[in-house]
Amino acid sequence: MNFFKQLVSTKCGYRSALKSYRGCISFLHSLPDTSVDIHSQEHEIVIALGSNVGDRLHNFNEALERMKKSGIGIQRHGCLYETEPAYVTDQPMFLNSAVRGVTTLGPHELLGVLKRIEKEMGRTNGIRYGPRLIDLDILFYGKFRIGSEILTVPHERIWERPFVMAPLLDLLGSDIDNDTVACWHSLSSHSGGLFELWKKLGGESLIGRDGLKRVLPVGNRLWDWSRKTSVMGVLNLTPDSFSDGGKFQSLEAAVSQVRLMVAEGVDIIDLGAQSTRPMASRISPEEELDRLGPVLEAVLKMPEVDGKLLSIDTFYSQVASEAVSKGAHLINDVSGGQLDPNMLSVVAGLKVPYIAMHMRGDPSSMQNSENLQYDNVCKQVASEIYVRARNAELAGIPAWRIITDPGIGFSKTTEHNLDIVTGLQTIRAEIARKSLAVSHAPMLIGTSRKRFLGEICGRPNAVDRDPATVASVTAAVLGGANIVRVHNVRDNVDAVKLCDAMLNRKQ
Repeated sequence: MNFFKQLVSTKCGYRSALKSYRGCISFLHSLPDTSVDIHSQEHEIVIALGSNVGDRLHNFNEALERMKKSGIGIQRHGCLYETEPAYVTDQPMFLNSAVRGVTTLGPHELLGVLKRIEKEMGRTNGIRYGPRLIDLDILFYGKFRIGSEILTVPHERIWERPFVMAPLLDLLGSDIDNDTVACWHSLSSHSGGLFELWKKLGGESLIGRDGLKRVLPVGNRLWDWSRKTSVMGVLNLTPDSFSDGGKFQSLEAAVSQVRLMVAEGVDIIDLGAQSTRPMASRISPEEELDRLGPVLEAVLKMPEVDGKLLSIDTFYSQVASEAVSKGAHLINDVSGGQLDPNMLSVVAGLKVPYIAMHMRGDPSSMQNSENLQYDNVCKQVASEIYVRARNAELAGIPAWRIITDPGIGFSKTTEHNLDIVTGLQTIRAEIARKSLAVSHAPMLIGTSRKRFLGEICGRPNAVDRDPATVASVTAAVLGGANIVRVHNVRDNVDAVKLCDAMLNRKQ
């Protein structure tokens, strides 16, 4: 302010002083590092990742780990996209994403760190837009516009590239990041809002086409879950599950059931050795592993399961770790990381997809009156799912490895379950307010043989609820579910095929 007063006294007038002052501020903001590095402030950054050479996903994982060790605090991840190459088209498909984080590194210092990571990982100077093992670009650095011989921020070609815009928008919430959206857009030279620019490029209509697929890494493949609805078959290895407790406790019976589910068209087999029915007694991770281990080993040796995914239904990190080390592909945690403080960090290290389900309390308390209080069940379940996913992301599980589940029958009344089955779009929209990436994640629905179906249809025996299950699965798939978890695979595979055909016809 003293500087401004001096300008007024020497430049003969307010307008002239203001013009000079603004010119000085503009000049200072154009300087690449000085105002940033001197104060060593923490600034928000956005970094794009790309790879189309070697093990692309491993390259991403390695780059993220090196970034974290170099003073870059990663807080949000975009979805993962497999994309056709741009500009130079005679090369392999790319993986693309983006991360949002904070750092005290100055912009040119940050650029040096990213270039060092690229070099250490084996990237060599190739042709412009050509194949690369890893590509790390600074899209945004705080509220600064930076222009130097070696660095331009915002990245000059953001606005013309769907494979950059898609993961960039994933880092936002549609409602709560208004200031960030305004800041990022103000640094562009385009008119209209950031979301409007995305729409002009084609927006969500681009996703799922050959040139831009949203994928989830699982097993040895990249899973495009938009192609078809997946059926997850339940294999309970417990003596006390509500539907088929004790039926598959022997190794022979379990293997026979897996063989049947595969023959009937199952996509994912979910093995559970701990009952999570209301008021179920909790067993130790050691006992759970004693039940699970022999069956998992036997199933993995079955030639029929080649190409199928194996999920482990557990809330214990020890069980998750042992199962994945044997060959399991996904972890399905009914607690969303609430019942074992180590679960999220362990799954982050395992680098497998994580199904985060909504539940309040634990199986012994989830149906207590205090856990059944909702003003708007869809909005509150969405908000709580977001918290579970956010905790997972901060623990190191990228958004591109998260699957959500609103938890039918867990801390819900019959009316709540009905509202959720018919309100999946509301749940996604509410999640999108806080994270577009999490709202895009595959959503799993598990209505199979649940008590609310029996209450509505007058079927006290769980095995008599298969027709009602088919009806609820149909409603869920037409409402936006990507995975359905069922006991009766054959009938629900048919229901899903019909739903997918109707949805494809509609599109």
